[in-house]
Amino acid sequence: MEVSIAEVRSFWDAKPCNIGHSKSEFGTRQYFDEVEARKYFVEPHIPNFADFPRWAGKKVLESGFGIGTDAINFARAGAEYTGIELSPESLKICKKRFDIFGLTGNLKLGNVETLDEVLEPQTFDLIYSFGVLHHTPSLSHALSNIKKYCASSSELRIMVYAKDSWKQEMINIGLDQPEAQYGCPIANSYTKKGIEKILRAGGFHAEHIQQDHIFPYLVEEYKNFNYVKQPYFEAMPPGMFHFLEKQIGWHLLISAKLL
Repeated sequence: MEVSIAEVRSFWDAKPCNIGHSKSEFGTRQYFDEVEARKYFVEPHIPNFADFPRWAGKKVLESGFGIGTDAINFARAGAEYTGIELSPESLKICKKRFDIFGLTGNLKLGNVETLDEVLEPQTFDLIYSFGVLHHTPSLSHALSNIKKYCASSSELRIMVYAKDSWKQEMINIGLDQPEAQYGCPIANSYTKKGIEKILRAGGFHAEHIQQDHIFPYLVEEYKNFNYVKQPYFEAMPPGMFHFLEKQIGWHLLISAKLL
C-alpha cells in the first residue's frame, strides 16, 4: 500500500528524531547541548562526513534538518545555511534552537519532493541530507528536485540506509526495527549498486560510497542513558568493530555530483 507524505509528516510530528536525547529541561541551551553530545557520541562519523568547517562562507541546503543538530553546526562553521523540513513540530524546535544559540539560518517548511514550491531558483555549494531521503515516498522525485539547485561544482552528500547491513538482517528476522520509535511508515534501504543506479537515473554520479555505523548498545540501557554494549560487541577489539562498520554498517554515506 502506498504511503502518503502526510503519513510521514504525522509520524515525525508526533516524535521528532532525537527529541529524547537529553534529560534536561526541554528547549534549554543545556538540553540542546546534551542532544548534540549524545547524537555525535553514538554516531561519531557524522561530523567527518558533513565536514562542517569546509563549508564556511559557502551556500548549504539541508533536506530534512529535524531538530537541527547538523543545521546549527553548519551555521556555527560559517555556512550560508538554508534548510527545509517536512515536520512543522521539528521546524518549531529548530527555530528555537537557532534563536538560543544566536545563529542565522533560512529555515523553511517543505517537502523535498516538491522543493521548487518553497525555494526560489538558485544553486548551492552543498546539498546535504542525513538519514532523511529513505523516508520519502519517492527518492526519484526528491533527486529530480534537488538537481534543480545544483551547479556543476555542487556536491550532494546524503546518508540512506544500507540493505547489506547488520541492522537490516536483524530487522528481517524480527529482532530490530528501522527507527527508535515503532511504526515508521517508510524506511527504505539500498544496496550500493541500487543507490548508484537511482542516482544515475536522477542525473548524479556517485563519487564515493562508504558504509558505517553499527549501534552496539543494549537498547533498554541506552534508553536510560547507560551505554552498555551487547556482550559480543563489548568483547570485540575496537579495530575489528570499526572494520565491521565499514562492511555491514547501517549507514550508506554517499558523495555525488552532477553527471
